[in-house]
Amino acid sequence: MSDTALPVRHGAANKPGHGALANLRGIWREANWIQRLALLIAAILLIIAIFAPLVAPHEPTAQSLIFRLRPPIGFDRFRDGYLLGTDELGRDVLARCLYGLQLTLALATMGACIGLVLGGGLGLVSGILGGLVDDVIMGAVDAQIAIPFTLIALLMLAVFGSSLEVMVLVLGVYGWEQYARIVRGEVRKLMQMPFIEAARAAGASGGRIAFRHILPNIVSPLVVQFTLNISNIVLLESTLSFLGIGVQPPTATLGSMVGIGRDYMPTAPWIVIAPAIMILLVTFAVQILGDWLRDRVDVRLRNR
Repeated sequence: MSDTALPVRHGAANKPGHGALANLRGIWREANWIQRLALLIAAILLIIAIFAPLVAPHEPTAQSLIFRLRPPIGFDRFRDGYLLGTDELGRDVLARCLYGLQLTLALATMGACIGLVLGGGLGLVSGILGGLVDDVIMGAVDAQIAIPFTLIALLMLAVFGSSLEVMVLVLGVYGWEQYARIVRGEVRKLMQMPFIEAARAAGASGGRIAFRHILPNIVSPLVVQFTLNISNIVLLESTLSFLGIGVQPPTATLGSMVGIGRDYMPTAPWIVIAPAIMILLVTFAVQILGDWLRDRVDVRLRNR
């Protein structure tokens, strides 16, 4: 046998990242026009949020009172370098929107993740163990639902202050009861299924049943609730900032910009319109992509 080595083919399949690019192209082809629009909006928002310090033309807190309340480009009294105009203190609205988008997305994502882990974990424990544990957890859920969360947020912020850490905690507590109820209901239903009984008969532990057999079958409702929660947290942060108890000035969030700018709506509506449009785009993209992701990751839909 000859010792000559066979030539190695360096085709496209051997190029690094080829599989990932193929998957991205496949995802794009499967999407309809509204899902593609949501993907583009989400990608643009993420990019400008991540690179806000590089994209922003000015510092978000830099003031220039002689240029206060200047309108956006295309209007009289427009000031060069301030494409979206200036606010009541002469700060660049575009820069504040970019930095505000960055902070708002970070707060919403961290808050939704905390709620998912807290509520999902309690719902999983409640559904599997049942009995007294189930009664205690569901009692806490009922109590949470009975009390308007705005009052809970006001109490927490009044006691612990309105720092960013406290805001993350407040936003994380928001919506945990919805996760708990959804997960508990799905788990109670799945516990009666034959494959769970078979796993028990085979000697599977409670942890293996939970993570191997139950969690993959409840991903779909969790994805939907997670996307809903992100949108709701963005609106909650806007509400708290509107009431003056959210993230404190001069730090900018989209909600605080809307809250502060409401007093200038008759004379300088651009102060509110720009961050409000960004809030609308965030909620639109999250809702559409969450619904699409639900259809892709649901094992029950894939097996049909």
